[in-house]
Amino acid sequence: MCLPVAAMAEEEWPRGHYPLPESGNMVGEVYRVETREGQTLLDIGREHNIGYEEMRNANPDVSLWAPDPGTEVVIPARYILPPTQRQGVVINLSELRLYYYPDVAEGETPRVETYPIGIGREGFNTPLGVTETTMKLKDPAWYPPESVRQEARENGEPPPEVVPPGPDNPLGQHAILLDIPGYLIHGTNRPDGIGMRASRGCIRMMPETIEALFSRIDVGERVNIIDMPVKVGQEGERLYVQSFKPLDEQENGMGDLLEALHQLQETEAASQIPVDYARLRESLESSSWQPVALAPRPDDAIEPEPLQWFDEILAMRPWHDQLDTRQEG
Repeated sequence: MCLPVAAMAEEEWPRGHYPLPESGNMVGEVYRVETREGQTLLDIGREHNIGYEEMRNANPDVSLWAPDPGTEVVIPARYILPPTQRQGVVINLSELRLYYYPDVAEGETPRVETYPIGIGREGFNTPLGVTETTMKLKDPAWYPPESVRQEARENGEPPPEVVPPGPDNPLGQHAILLDIPGYLIHGTNRPDGIGMRASRGCIRMMPETIEALFSRIDVGERVNIIDMPVKVGQEGERLYVQSFKPLDEQENGMGDLLEALHQLQETEAASQIPVDYARLRESLESSSWQPVALAPRPDDAIEPEPLQWFDEILAMRPWHDQLDTRQEG
């Protein structure tokens, strides 16, 4: 499942950039690195384009703030592409990750870029839906909303009217306005918060990643914000599931399971691939973050789980069309 450290030396694409697969819908690889003196787990994640929750879930036994030098750390850089139109920006809130499909010139390899993001914390949910970019600002000033000003007053602090560009500006050095009033994709002066729910609804990016996107994303670019806590992928003759903690803080439930099964059955090729439904259920229950294979390799000595529970689930399929699957309509 994991590549050796030396594999990164062979990488020809920038971190987070991948050629679109000719078949299937998976990109990237999981690999391992060793910690250096003074590094935190978040430092390593930032260096490898991975956010807080991804690193924490991939390395549950590694100290977040003071890992021992030489500790082996998993870099979970393998992704199932969201099952949406591959155009412009796609943001999956449950995954805390942004995907960008740039236009390419004739003869150029189609590609996808993916970056960790921070999103709205509880009570400040990032809105869903298809929108577009409307303006780009370099070194923006920040005009705090009334909720921030009220919070300052309650803390006995003078409510700020405006925060000029500089190290105290929470928008960082780059901001891309969306056609949803009050919402932006922007940098941050607190990069440790990337990969978690910490904003007031805006979408935060690492300073270096939004800088890389800023000059290439046009005004009028399509932005599709989705909430998909379960994704199903195919690579060769194997199927995978990737699940995340839903935004409502509840376990992945019946609706997510039915949605995963619906994705499995969407293509004729995928419907013929054997599936280990025990692994599917385990992945949904654990919100594993990393793609999990849904069929054993030929040499895997495991007993398949009886399908009685799955037959019962399939009997519920007529209900599925009435469920909110949290995808683009």
